[in-house]
Amino acid sequence: MTVVLMVAEKPSLAKSLADILSSHRAVSHKGNGGCTVHEYNGTFQGQPVHFRFTSVMGHVMTTDFPAAFNNWDAVKPIELFTAPVEKKESNPKSHMNRFLRDAGKGASYLVLWLDCDREGENICFEVMDAVVPVMNKSVRGKTVFRAKFSAITAKDVKHAMETLGEPNKNESLAVDARQELDLRIGCAFTRFQTRFFQGLYGDLDSSLISFGPCQTPTLGLCVERHDKIQHFQPETFWTLDVRLGRPQGGSDFKAEWGRVRVFDRTVGSLFLDVVSKAKGARVVSVVQKEKSKSRPGALNTVELMRIASSGLGMGPQYAMTIAERLYMQGYISYPRTETTAYPENFDLRGTLSELRGSRQFGQLVAPLLSGGMVSPKGGKDVGDHPPITPSRAASEGELTGDMWRIYDLVVRIFIASLSPDCKYLQTTATFDLGGEEFTCVGQKVISKGFTSVLHWIGPDEGAQSIPDLTKGDICTVASCKLAERRTSPPSYLTESDLISLMEKHGIGTDASIPVHINNICERNYVKVESDRRLVPTELGVVLVHGYYKIDQDLVLPTMRSALERQLDLIAAGKADFEEVLLHAVDIFQRKFAYFEQHVQEMDELFSVSFTPLSETGKALTRCGQCMRYMKLVQAKPVRLHCQTCNETYSMPQNGKVVEYKGLRCPLDNFEMVMWTTGARGQAYPLCPYCFNNPPFEGMAKHSGCNACTHPTCQHSLVANGVCPCVECGVGTLVLDPSSAPKWRMACNRCNVVIRLFENAHRVRTAKDESCEECGAKIMKVDFNKQKTPLENGETKHEGCVFCDEVLSGLVQLRHAVHTHPSLRRGRGRGGRGRGRGRRRGRGAKTAKGKMAYLDSYFV
Repeated sequence: MTVVLMVAEKPSLAKSLADILSSHRAVSHKGNGGCTVHEYNGTFQGQPVHFRFTSVMGHVMTTDFPAAFNNWDAVKPIELFTAPVEKKESNPKSHMNRFLRDAGKGASYLVLWLDCDREGENICFEVMDAVVPVMNKSVRGKTVFRAKFSAITAKDVKHAMETLGEPNKNESLAVDARQELDLRIGCAFTRFQTRFFQGLYGDLDSSLISFGPCQTPTLGLCVERHDKIQHFQPETFWTLDVRLGRPQGGSDFKAEWGRVRVFDRTVGSLFLDVVSKAKGARVVSVVQKEKSKSRPGALNTVELMRIASSGLGMGPQYAMTIAERLYMQGYISYPRTETTAYPENFDLRGTLSELRGSRQFGQLVAPLLSGGMVSPKGGKDVGDHPPITPSRAASEGELTGDMWRIYDLVVRIFIASLSPDCKYLQTTATFDLGGEEFTCVGQKVISKGFTSVLHWIGPDEGAQSIPDLTKGDICTVASCKLAERRTSPPSYLTESDLISLMEKHGIGTDASIPVHINNICERNYVKVESDRRLVPTELGVVLVHGYYKIDQDLVLPTMRSALERQLDLIAAGKADFEEVLLHAVDIFQRKFAYFEQHVQEMDELFSVSFTPLSETGKALTRCGQCMRYMKLVQAKPVRLHCQTCNETYSMPQNGKVVEYKGLRCPLDNFEMVMWTTGARGQAYPLCPYCFNNPPFEGMAKHSGCNACTHPTCQHSLVANGVCPCVECGVGTLVLDPSSAPKWRMACNRCNVVIRLFENAHRVRTAKDESCEECGAKIMKVDFNKQKTPLENGETKHEGCVFCDEVLSGLVQLRHAVHTHPSLRRGRGRGGRGRGRGRRRGRGAKTAKGKMAYLDSYFV
């Protein structure tokens, strides 16, 4: 039967689409990793076919440099502007390309259900590159189709299936151009800045001094507001605070001075004296005017992020994650759109009708369905997706926490956009008090309109209550005083403010804006404080000021805005991909060369704000070259610095680095250190020099002693390696010699930790002895005489930790024992005294030499 392969962007989306198109008849089975394949029979282009519906997990491929260019020590940053780039699998462990080839083998047609934006178009061509070569070549005519949809509803999905189009190559090329430019520009500047400044200063508290064509202008906007606050000079001013009594009696009310304020106390005192002598305030005029507060427009991505930040206190990236989850589950339409105008054929009444039965929203939509619905405001249609709207009704019990809060917001804005404007009566009374003009303004709602839905943005009726006044009435003066105040600086930008500025200046897209804001927070360039205000750190301020000194184009939004316009032209087919790419790379390569030559101007600012590396940290271990103590710099990134040799050695991050018994590495004489994540985590010793300069071929950089293939060192993989990891299958389980008395072994590649024994004086692996059942190294254990588990009080025992009856019973992580392959073949035969089930003298495999043996067995 003819096979049609259909591919969605995420597994959950594939299931929802397959359920709709198959009327819940699809049979599912596991594909690879997190992807599932859904199969069912149906018709396609008038012929019976077998549908195979699966998904990817975001981008299949990513743009990167070849491995040779990823060595920071061997490649100059400026070379990255001309280095070759290639497409690599985004997640090699998922083997997505192989999975797609297997799924598409022999298929006659390919239907792409990727998200309908530029990134989705790019993923379309990544899927095509994997699938098209293995498809049935005998089919003539069009074989690849593109489905366009905006909501996971039966109506939208079936309509998309009936109106299939083609993937857009130009939009995909625009994404390729952006990826390559961001890679070249970001990596070149980031590598240079990081190595230069981290080699000089010890308290930067950031593991990466990153630069990004969008990220840096975003930071620049935050620092610009910071500078305005710092340079603000407050001024003292004086104003008249006057409260008037009602002619009919009752509570008094405040009147605003027409001059607002004066900056001279003497002048203010003169006005106070004039007003105080007046016998009353005469009503000069009373003007009533009907006004309206306009309903909101249709909701797009930027507005959703803005309101979620200012109104719900959610970060933009988190808010979009929740919105995408709601979209995947079919509650709202596609949440990434720049459009703020409903299409002419959009079924507004039908969408409202979906909410009629809702307990929370039924009463709000009923008046609109009964004839109260108004035409939505005109907006901007950029031709991507309709505005964000609800797709189906949900209850607070069905969606909980932040998912409900975002859903509730989307629904309320949609209902409000179809509701009448809010109408209110504004009364303005003008008074004459000693020749000075004062006014009082009050509001009274006539028709709530959309504010009955968005109740938090209606006119404030309780702010001021104006009595019934007529022209010529005299109001008594209840109080009059001269108040001293000071001008105040602007506030720090909120996330909502920053999103608006980024949209205004064209920095990023609706999809990337939250990523850029999140990046400047994670890099320790800004801190998110109360009310989601973004306060730049000292590092962020110094960086931006340094860019301004050297080349302000690097931090101003104008360059990125111009580049985004060029990318838009590629997407529209009006500009050549190669020409735009070469032109942009050439400009930034020249700017990088200039920046590199003048970086000392930025360093002048760093030297004032940060502490030199030589004056940072505390003495920890001795250097193997000068035999003097090296200092541990604990600010990110953690590292050891030798002041005498002027050398810096990277250390493992996200843990604690401590001295390790004063032991020295047999290769370079450096004192060893211990890295640990705590009593329940991992720990391993390492040599600072070997960690940064692998001594053996095939040993990865930044490896500890648990991955070192030194043949005689007591801390190496040779001495302590036990067997391949029972979880990841890539690393090796290595005995932790420092874990006594609570002995454990841990994988040198993943985070698996297996607890062994708590009542042993000494544990070590037997040289050249391995278990006959599973191939693991034999353990030699010397138990505590008082708590030995052996019979007749014996304390010494040898056996396989997985197969030996005595030792396997002491392993605390039982799942590790159960998943070990030896237990699937039968029970081990360990016994009293010397455990059985081992090979002597041969090891796991026969190898030509010691090092080859270790490589073949452990690595």
